[in-house]
Amino acid sequence: MAHEISPAAEELLDREIPVLDHGFVRLVDYLGGDQRIVEAARVSYGAGTRNLRRDEALIDYLLAHRHTSPFEHVVLEFHCKLPIFVARQWIRHRTARVNEISGRYSILENEFYVPPADQVCMQSTDNKQGRSPAEVPAALRSKVLELLRRDQGAIYGSYEELLEDGVARELARINLPVSLYTQWYWQMDLHNLLHFLALRLDYHAQWEIRQYAEAIGRLTQAVAPLAYAAFERHYLNARTFSADEMEALHELLAGRDNPLTGIVREEFDRKLARGAPGARAS
Repeated sequence: MAHEISPAAEELLDREIPVLDHGFVRLVDYLGGDQRIVEAARVSYGAGTRNLRRDEALIDYLLAHRHTSPFEHVVLEFHCKLPIFVARQWIRHRTARVNEISGRYSILENEFYVPPADQVCMQSTDNKQGRSPAEVPAALRSKVLELLRRDQGAIYGSYEELLEDGVARELARINLPVSLYTQWYWQMDLHNLLHFLALRLDYHAQWEIRQYAEAIGRLTQAVAPLAYAAFERHYLNARTFSADEMEALHELLAGRDNPLTGIVREEFDRKLARGAPGARAS
């Protein structure tokens, strides 16, 4: 089994992809790619028995039918710089291997996330963890950004003061907010990485972590383009419907009224809208 090289991945290796205002994602290393998936699935048939079309069809079949273990033989490692609140969502994906910068050993940099003005939103009235699409007055947006910058500057000034007084770093850091940037090395096999992307590229995910997922998706596509194309086909651009939603589809196709109501109806309508050609969530 030869060491697999992806020219597209090699071109992106060790290049920082900027994310948010101070963050980035960098592909540090990778093990395997599309060919490794095929070899693992076929237990390495002899040379000359494969071709690109057959490999593509096999990878597509494996992903479509949830035969995921061959994808675990491909591993990607990233260096990421991200706000702490994004990291706390991200770390829920517990199948990764992570090494994060420590504020006990290092002096943390004066870098905080401040959202772009168009991402200053009101709380959604029907989604406890989401933002409302309603327009926010310009004056309120300016106030929010001003308060964030003011408080971030003040708390970092206190952090520096404690350090200058000789207070232990592990104590001086404890008041720093979740908007502070952290860094880590994050390694995951392709099977679990695609699961991460399916969740974090979804429109339900918080906007900030979706920006990181888009950067990681670009790098993953470079490492294993056939696998990523199958992922887009069967997961990212596919829709799953509940039994109630299937019944609603049956009623609509029969020319009858949609029986769904309330937030269930809204979610169903959103799925249908996202299923239209070229539709993408914002």
